[in-house]
Formats: sequence, C-alpha cells, structure tokens
Amino acid sequence: MMTLNEKFKALEAENAPGQELRQELGDINTIMHGEKLEGSFVDFSHGDVNAFTPTPGASKTWMKGFDLGGEQAYTEYRGATKIREGLASRLAIFTGSSILAHDELIITPGTQGALFLALGSVVEAGEKVAVIEPDYFANRKLVKYFGGLVIPIPLSYQDSLSKSGPDLKILEEAFKQGTKTLVFSTPNNPTGVVYSKDTINAISELAVQYNITVIVDQLYSRLLYSDETYTHLRACKKVPKNIITIMGPSKTESLSGFRLGVAFGTASIIDRMERLQAIVSLRAAGYNQAVLNGWFKEPSGWMDERISLHEAIRDDLLDVFNQAGLLTATPQAGSYLFPSIPSLDINLKSFIQLLRYQASVIVTPGSEFGPTTVNSIRLNFSQDHIKAVAAAKRIVEMFKRYKK
Repeated sequence: MMTLNEKFKALEAENAPGQELRQELGDINTIMHGEKLEGSFVDFSHGDVNAFTPTPGASKTWMKGFDLGGEQAYTEYRGATKIREGLASRLAIFTGSSILAHDELIITPGTQGALFLALGSVVEAGEKVAVIEPDYFANRKLVKYFGGLVIPIPLSYQDSLSKSGPDLKILEEAFKQGTKTLVFSTPNNPTGVVYSKDTINAISELAVQYNITVIVDQLYSRLLYSDETYTHLRACKKVPKNIITIMGPSKTESLSGFRLGVAFGTASIIDRMERLQAIVSLRAAGYNQAVLNGWFKEPSGWMDERISLHEAIRDDLLDVFNQAGLLTATPQAGSYLFPSIPSLDINLKSFIQLLRYQASVIVTPGSEFGPTTVNSIRLNFSQDHIKAVAAAKRIVEMFKRYKK
C-alpha cells in the first residue's frame, strides 16, 4: 500500500513540462554571441495560440453559452445534453462507430481531466497496467498515483515508419501475465507516430482475447500529414468490451485554453467517470462547454490549411536537425518533434536550462515520457514559423557548443 507521500511523489508535478522554467521567465534578456535575443523567445513546451489562433467564431460561440446564464453554467455533471447530442453525432461519423449521447459520452475539464477520470475509474491498487514508452507523460504518473503497477511496452519510432509501433509480442506477454488495462496515445505524444491499421487491429484483437480495458488518447487524430490514414480502434471488427476514447478541441484547434475534453465508450465506465467528476470538479466549466458546438464545424478548408502550415514547419525543423546529425523521427501527425541529443559535456537537465538562459528556448525533457528517453527533448512546433526555425538553429548551435 502506497503512503500519501509516495502517491504524490509519483505525480512528479514539479517537473510538469515547461512549468519550472515558465515560472522563472521574468524579464531576463538572453544574449548569444553578443546579440540580444529579446523578442525571439520560443517556448516549445506549448503551442503558440498567437501564431496559430483559435478556430474562427470560437469566442462568439463561447459568448452564446455565457448569455444562456445559469442554464449553461450548471449543466449535468457529464455535460449539457444538447451539446453531447451534437458531439455524439459528429464524433460517430469521425470515428466510424455509433455513440449514445446520454450513456456513452462525457465532457471533461480538458483531455487531461478525461484521462484522470478514466484511469481513476478502472485501475485498482496493485493492478498491472500496460503503458507504452515513450508516451504521454501523465499516463505513467497517474497509473502510479492510483496504485497501479506500470508494465512498460516499448515503442519503436526511430526506424522506418512501416516498423513504427509498440512491441506486440511484449504486449501480449503482459496480457498473459495478468495485465488488466492498456493506456496509449495515437498519434503518439511525443513522437508523432500513428499506429498502423494492422497494429490497431492487432491491439483490438488481443484486448478482446484477454478481456483488457483499453484507454486510447486520440487528441491529434485530426492533424495528419502527407495523406496519412487513421484507424480508430473503436471501429475495428473486434472491439474490446471496455474501451474509452479520449479526444478534445485542444492543440490542433488552438482551443486548449478552454480546457475541454471528451471521453466516449463503455457506458459503465462513463458512469463511473461522471461519479468521480461530480466530486472532483462537478463538471467541465459550464460556459466553456458551448465552444464544443463549433468543434468539427470549422469553415471549409480551415483544417487543410492548418495541417499544411504545420507540415511546413515540421519539414523545416527536421531539415535543421537532420543536417546537424540529431536523430529525429518524422512525425506522422500532431505538432511534436522528439530529437535525440548525443552525449554532451553536461547532463541533459543542465543543457535544457542553458537553452533557456543562453538561447531563449524552452523544451521539454524526454524523461517526462519514459525512462528510456532521457537523452531526448520534445518540441511543440505549433509556433511562428520563422521564430521556430531560428530557435531550432540555436538548439543546434548549443548542441555543438556542449557536445563531447
């Protein structure tokens, strides 16, 4: 049994991506080679909603919710009925399988909130949970917080795209050894790997065979590059009895500031999630829920343009890092790059701090996403294109300065 101190130590909240540096920004002016870099600061730990503004009409949609007053402020714990009905219809079309709005969907305070509620609803103390590594930083931490035992499943992402994905043999062995739950993201955060159709079907079949609960985070499933295809696990021929899919209007739509998430799937788990939400936050912020009325209703061509702009930044950053010899997988989706940093004369933690103070760049340490990626850094490239490329060049310059 974990002590209270052990539970909170497992969260490692003091190392939340970017926060320890963001809180120290102040008015420090960074100088590199005698050149003041003020105004060129780039925070790669988060997307820039000034460079990529929220979807058109989001503020007006929010205001309509505000104007409804108490009706919108105090919705059902799982979210306003009319909003859930619209979401269920649109998400069913997107994911290829029907959703019952009243029983199988809940609106949460961000996708992070959905992840907390989902894991809190299925993980028992001492229970084995398969966690892909590397993957979203909160997966591993929350499993530990709820008393679960993390069973790491390695993800291949630096080989050819056709070989990218989790090790299915290790995953099946974990299921055979009593693992009860699998949690993962696709597109993967931090690598941008999109699980192939064969991989998704294999995971689904294994989950059915071994009666596994699956929690899948699909936050970036709209931001696909180079004609990538996407397979929704919930639409496979064999679907696990217990499955929760998590999505939300966040980084892709630059709406993360509204803190909105949506989880949909097995009704009994959604019911537990609502019960838990009722004592954690009551509901997702009532007025904010109205913004979901405009999700998947963006103007024609808007998403295509957003994808094109992000892909252009991705390609230019890849070119900068590849020319410098920094191994960087090509993201198939999402807005993250995950370059590996070869041996340096200083440890990576110090290097990341020096990036901030000598190069005006914030990145997230790879250790946040698993113990096997301590020599990597993650960059969210949803930034001003010119500033992002300049910042990437400064990272390379810093690497050359401190490499062995």
